[in-house]
Order: sequence, then structure tokens, then C-alpha cells
Amino acid sequence: MTEEEAQGWFRERYVSRETACFRFAQMVAAEQHHQNLVSPSSLPLIWSRHIVDSAQLLDHAPDDGLWVDIGSGAGFPGMIVALLSDRPVVLIEPRRKRAEFLRCAVVELGLDSRVSVHAAKAETVELKAAVISARAVAPLPELLAVAAPLSTANTRLILPKGRSAREEVAAARRSWHGVFHVEPSITDADSLIIIARGVKRR
Repeated sequence: MTEEEAQGWFRERYVSRETACFRFAQMVAAEQHHQNLVSPSSLPLIWSRHIVDSAQLLDHAPDDGLWVDIGSGAGFPGMIVALLSDRPVVLIEPRRKRAEFLRCAVVELGLDSRVSVHAAKAETVELKAAVISARAVAPLPELLAVAAPLSTANTRLILPKGRSAREEVAAARRSWHGVFHVEPSITDADSLIIIARGVKRR
């Protein structure tokens, strides 16, 4: 997906929220001078590589309930989910400098009534999520262990992955029960999205 295609896809669905996402993209670009939030080569492709890549996850989620983003980093996908929906969102980011950037972005974009940032490891956060996302955090078996304390039987995990997604699902099934399936990413032919629910240890 090109930048032009990504912006066209976005406008068809979320034109009323485009300004807020554009402001957040500017904040990421500005903060990149102070800390390495994203790959520098991806900044000119921020709509396709980060914004739309994050926005597409909403198509695989229930319409409401608490969304928890593990390892939020620069705010993808968690900040985009918050900007494009009205649901409560928790961003978990253990690196304090990145967490501080996210806190400032939440306030500046007027999201502080329903979005919170935890500068902590996910294992130490006590809450239950309707949806859990995590982008480029860990291989699936390790990620499921991290997500387990935040999950209920009804929690849906939506996990962007690369081309190894099916192999990660096969590895996870050795230790975890659950319903797993893989969806293609609209932004990159080599990327896949793992969707899981009812996950528990064998």
C-alpha cells in the first residue's frame, strides 16, 4: 500500500478524525529528534506503515470494551485506536521516556478522560481487557504469557505479525489452548494479523 492509497483508505472511513491523526503524526516526527520512536526510514511512510497499519485492527475488534495495548512504543496501534474510536484505552509502555511522550500526546490530543498510560511491564498491571493488541513485542508463545493476566475467557487478542505468523501460532499451540486464526494485512502483502480468543494454558 502506497502513502496515497493509505490516505485514501483512511479518508473513506475516518475523514472526521484525520486532523487528530495528522497532529499525532507530527508529534511522532518531532519527538523522533529526541528519541528513536520508529524506524527513521518509515517516517515518510507514516500513513501506510503506522497509521493505517494500526487502524485496520479495529475491523477485527468488538465495538466496545477496554482496549489494552502492550508495548505501545510510539503509540502504534494504541494511540490510533484511541483517536479513531470512543472506547477506553490503556497504553502499557515500560520505557519511561516513551511513556512520557505518550502521556503528553494523550493530554495534548484531549484523550485524557478515557486513555491512560502505564510506565510498567504488562505483567504488573492489574486490569482485564476486552481487546489486547501488541505490535512487534515478542514471539507469540511469550506474548500470550505476558497477556494472560490481563485476559478473560472473552478477551480478543489482535496481534500484527510478519510472514512468520502461522509458524508462531503452531508454536503457541504446543502450550496454549484457544481459537487462533490469521488474517492478511491490508498494508503489506508480507504481513499477517493473528487473532485469538479463549486462550488459556494447556
